[in-house]
Amino acid sequence: MTEENKPIVEIYTDGACSGNPGRGGYGAVLRYKKSDGNYAEKQLSEGFINTTNNRMELLAPIVALESLKTSCKVTLTSDSKYLIDAIEKKWIDNWQAKGWKTSDKKPVKNIDLWKRLITAMERHEIKFVWVKGHAGHEFNEICDKLAVSAYNGENLKIDEGFSA
Repeated sequence: MTEENKPIVEIYTDGACSGNPGRGGYGAVLRYKKSDGNYAEKQLSEGFINTTNNRMELLAPIVALESLKTSCKVTLTSDSKYLIDAIEKKWIDNWQAKGWKTSDKKPVKNIDLWKRLITAMERHEIKFVWVKGHAGHEFNEICDKLAVSAYNGENLKIDEGFSA
């Protein structure tokens, strides 16, 4: 598929926790404009027994990107400064270059998810956009509701990469 023909997808994500660490969940909304001008929309969410808010903020875009079946042009919108700053301010590049150590030489938190995110991003052209959380952004609010509903739901998963 040529660059011009790549599908254009909007992804909105949010993560939430009740306690930090505590029960957590993520929500994601993927939107794709069809040829008739209408949007196809998919919602993703999942809840976990014990995790952190930052892990859920990372897992939401990971799962959304991994769900795309082909290479896409993506606008990924999140209220997580942790996620957006790590990409836009090149923290993630610096962490990798320094063997996954922070500027003060401590191990980067959530390495498992950062590595998974890097892999999920590889085949897509992604523009990251930050929005203020709980400020009335339609899709951010939907994602928040999905995340909260997920951690309040049944059959919560174990976040294998989380260690308290």
